[in-house]
Order: sequence, then C-alpha cells, then structure tokens
Amino acid sequence: MRSRFDEQLSQLNRELIELGAQCEEAIALAAKAFLDADTVLAERVTGLLGEIDRSERQIEALCLRLLLQQQPVARDLRQVSAALKMITDLERIGHQAADVAEIARYLPGRQDMEGIPLGDMAREAIGMVTGSVDAYVRQDTRLAAEVVERDDVVDGLFLQVRRSLTAMIAARPGQGEYALDLLMVAKYLERIGDHAVNLAQWVIFAVTGEHGREEKP
Repeated sequence: MRSRFDEQLSQLNRELIELGAQCEEAIALAAKAFLDADTVLAERVTGLLGEIDRSERQIEALCLRLLLQQQPVARDLRQVSAALKMITDLERIGHQAADVAEIARYLPGRQDMEGIPLGDMAREAIGMVTGSVDAYVRQDTRLAAEVVERDDVVDGLFLQVRRSLTAMIAARPGQGEYALDLLMVAKYLERIGDHAVNLAQWVIFAVTGEHGREEKP
C-alpha cells in the first residue's frame, strides 16, 4: 500500500512540475508578446491557458484519489493538501499571464518605455514561480522562504513602474490610456508574485505544519 502511495505521490510531483513549467512559459510568452508587440505570441498564451486548466483538473483529481483511497497521515496529508491549494494559485497565474497577453493583442504601437522595468518584473515573477515549485518538490523550506522574500523586489519594481508612469502622464498627457495599459500589465505581474508567495507558504505548511503570513487573494 505504501509503495502505491509513494508512486502516486511521485506522479503528483511530476504533474505539479509540469503545471509550474506551463505557467512559467505562459508568463514568459505574455511578457515577450507585450514587450515586442507580437500578437502571434499572445495567441499562443491563449492555447497554453487551455493546457494549464486541463493540468489543474488532472492534478486535482489525483489529489482527491490520494486523499480518499490512500488515507495519508501527518506530513503526507499536508503535502497533498498543499498541492490542492497550490494548483489554484498556479491556475490563477496562468489566467493573469493570459490577461497580459490580451493587452498585448490590442495595444497600439509601442512608445518609449525607458525606466519602466516591466521586463524585470516578468523575470522576477517567473523566478518566484519556479522557486516555489522547486521548493515543493524538494520540500525545502529555505528555498520557499527565499521566494517570500523576493516578493519585496517585485513590489519595489511595481512602485518604480507606477512612479515612471505618473511622470509620463505629467509630461505627455495624451499618453494616459497607454500608461494605464502599462500599469495594468505591471499589476498583473505583481499579482503573479503574490500567488508565488502563496505557493511558497503552502510549501512551508506541507513541511512544518505551520502557515506563514495571511494568504493573498
């Protein structure tokens, strides 16, 4: 019975890694589509979102089988329960990447974005998602804690974007709508960082039984 449970737990880890990779790809494609004004890449994110949704449902079904058929105890139960929570955040990450891609599809020609670190925000967000999934698979609370700390970097970049856009509007009032689109992209990336923090917090719970700061919606 235990060998069967371990086999299914390994499958859960593999599928969670795959879902995390899909989310990372979605963020990267959406950010590149936006920064390069590439509508073809933006369309690819829409297709990838369907894969993310299917992966989430498959992992949810596997978690429920583990809970109902194998009756895990203690740490095993926490690990499966944490995975159930994590797939919700990963699915939301996928949808927020799709929101960025949607803006990329309809935003008119790019203007000067010097001093607006949206590319940096995207790279940090991807790194946080990667780190959270790695922390889950390794059951590494130190790595999870590092992800939580990186949220301050994303938040700082968001404030930098907001300040830059405020200055842009002051200097070029006619660019207000464009600035709002950029701010929306920054907000989606900031929310992706928040969900990555949630992922890391569930890793800590899976290992220690203790959940950190309040989960972000």
